[in-house]
Amino acid sequence: MDLLKLAAFSQNGEGGNPAGVAFCPEMPSAEEMLAIAREVGYSETAFLVQQQGGWRVRYFAPQLEVPFCGHATIALGAALGERFGEGTYTLFLNDSTITVRAFRSGNGMSATLQSPGTWSKEAPVDYVERILAAFGLSRQDLDARFPVRIAGAGATHLVIFVKDRQTLAAMKYPFEQVRALMAEHGLVTISLLWQESDSVIHARNPFASGGVYEDPATGAAAAALAGYLRDIGWPGAQEFVILQGEDMGVPSTLRVSLPVRSGEGVSVSGEVRHIE
Repeated sequence: MDLLKLAAFSQNGEGGNPAGVAFCPEMPSAEEMLAIAREVGYSETAFLVQQQGGWRVRYFAPQLEVPFCGHATIALGAALGERFGEGTYTLFLNDSTITVRAFRSGNGMSATLQSPGTWSKEAPVDYVERILAAFGLSRQDLDARFPVRIAGAGATHLVIFVKDRQTLAAMKYPFEQVRALMAEHGLVTISLLWQESDSVIHARNPFASGGVYEDPATGAAAAALAGYLRDIGWPGAQEFVILQGEDMGVPSTLRVSLPVRSGEGVSVSGEVRHIE
C-alpha cells in the first residue's frame, strides 16, 4: 500500500481539507480500512485499486465508511494526475460510477469531480426543530429564502441557511447529541450556510457522524447543495464559489457548477497541495 497525504480545495497553496489517498494492489478488508483511516486521523481516507476501465474506490472516515467523499475524490484525482498524467479517470464507487479530471493549475495539480446524481426533499418539521435546538438556533435565525431540506449527491446532508455571517461564525453544538440526531436520517454532514452574494456562499459542515467535529472543505456537500439550489429555483450564478474552513483557520475554496437539470450530477473543482 502506498499512502499519500494531501489537502483538497486548498486556497493559493494553503489550507484545504486533508485526505489520505491509499493506492492498494487489492482492496483491504473493511476492518483494515477503518483501522487505517483512524490511524491517519483525517476526516476521510480513500482506498484505490486499479481495475479494467478505471479505479475501484472506497472512502473511510475514522468512525465509518461513507459512500462518497468529495474532497478525497479531488485529492485522489490530483494523485492520479501526478502519476499517470492529466485527463479524466473513471471511479467505481459502492453505489455509482463517477469521473474525476486531473489538470495542472497555478499552484500545482487540481481536479474536477462529476458527482453522483443529486436529489433533495423536505426535512421533517420536528426533526429540523430538534437540530436547530441542538445548535442553539431558532427559525428566526434562518434565511427564509432557503427552505431547510435534506439533500444528496452520493451522500446525504441537511441544508440550513442562516441570515447572517455572525450566526455562522458562532456555530457550536453538543457532539454526541448531534451525532445521534444525524444517524436518524443517515446524514453525513450538516451544511450550515450563508449567502454573501449570488456567486459566493460561506459554509460550515459539522461531521459528527464520522467522528469529526467539523470538516474544512466538503465536496460531497457542495454537490448536494448545487442540486438543492437547482431544485428550489435559486436565481444565483450558474457557477459559484463556496468558502469554507475560514472559521477553523483552514481557508478552503470549492468551485461549483449548477446542474443543468434537477437530478443531474454536479461539477466541483479545487486545487490540491501535498501535506508530506
